[in-house]
Amino acid sequence: MHKSLWIKFLILLLAVSFIALSAALFLRELMIKDFREYLEGEMEDRVYWVMADIEGTYEKHSGWKKDTIAEDAVWALMLGLEVKLKDTEGNVIMDTEKAISTLSPLVKRRVLAVSNFAKSENPSSFHPYPLFLKGKEIGALEVRFLRPRKESIFIERSNRFLALSLFVLGGLAVVLSIIFSKKLTNPIKRLASAARAISEGNLKSRVKIADNDEIGKLSETFNMMAKNLELQESLRKKLIANVAHELRTPISAMRGELEGMIDGLITTDKEQLHSLYEETGRFKNLLDGIDELSRAQASALSLRKQRIELNPFLKTIIDRFGKLFLDKGVNLEFQFDDGLSVNADPDRLSQIVTNLLSNALKATDKNGIVKITAGKKKSEAFIEISDTGHGIKKEDIPFIFERFYKAYQGGLGLGLAIVKELVEAHDGKIEVKSEYEKGSIFTVYIPQ
Repeated sequence: MHKSLWIKFLILLLAVSFIALSAALFLRELMIKDFREYLEGEMEDRVYWVMADIEGTYEKHSGWKKDTIAEDAVWALMLGLEVKLKDTEGNVIMDTEKAISTLSPLVKRRVLAVSNFAKSENPSSFHPYPLFLKGKEIGALEVRFLRPRKESIFIERSNRFLALSLFVLGGLAVVLSIIFSKKLTNPIKRLASAARAISEGNLKSRVKIADNDEIGKLSETFNMMAKNLELQESLRKKLIANVAHELRTPISAMRGELEGMIDGLITTDKEQLHSLYEETGRFKNLLDGIDELSRAQASALSLRKQRIELNPFLKTIIDRFGKLFLDKGVNLEFQFDDGLSVNADPDRLSQIVTNLLSNALKATDKNGIVKITAGKKKSEAFIEISDTGHGIKKEDIPFIFERFYKAYQGGLGLGLAIVKELVEAHDGKIEVKSEYEKGSIFTVYIPQ
């Protein structure tokens, strides 16, 4: 049968409480048992004390002297023993009742008050102990153990204390089990409710973080996931809008010109055909960009890695870009560690560096500086491209690697998305640091 998590937690906590209380009961029984065994051992020792004293009295007086034996019987009573002294023929010489009757009224009252004596009519409650003198039996001492009043008081008080403890602690355990089971399950219920809301399309649903425990960390992770989902959904809508806009512009221009030609409003000459050709070129560039991004996403399955010496590899790219930088008046600097190599696809790695250099060139004005640095950090090689260009606004930095996201006008917004896909295909990572109006630094890390 289906039970809620709260019920399961409650049952678990109640079970633990029940086991703990049962253990307390079991421990109490063991303690009482040990206590009684200890008292019985004490009583046995007292019996032997009395026997030794009676045997000594018999030896001293060469027979049974009732006055002395009566004193021994009273002493035995004070030790918690009711006794009957019999001779070898089974005749009762002295018992506790007779011994008490020999006392003065005042002493008798005091002895009875201390001993709480009540005569037993059950012969089977007495245990016989033979008396010997020099190996010869001289009689028998029958003994009944009187339960000390202190023992009864101790056991009664322990029973009352245990009953009170079970009532108080049991009730407290039930109350705390209910409270803590709710406290444990409420955050999970909130997580389930928020997850259900997100599954129904409410991406703004969040969970309140109450504690800094594992559930609190789970709630924090859930909120981050929800935030990322909301961001991705926003970017998805923006991507669709951007793609639609980018496709609509050349198509609308082409359609307008073609309608004008059909209606005779625009002459079909070389100039108009050239305009249509340019619009189809824009259309083709957009489709090529999307296709290139798709190929970059699939590149992890088709990389042709080989050992690449970075120094000559990067110098070849710099030579290819040298004229572009010279024409714009931007200084291109480089600094490479000797003997540095990586295991990478040369075509894809060239595409990564080329895209980053192109972006740096576009962002840097005349007399600016673009610098390429290559080196090694721990087990990774890095390629760093820095510029003194326009930089990136702080609020744009988290989104610059998203598709069709443009931090400034121009381009398709696919270049950095392609770079990120290619870097990750090499099991690497890319980082960016930028200060608006002062420049940017892009660093690519590739495992060696």
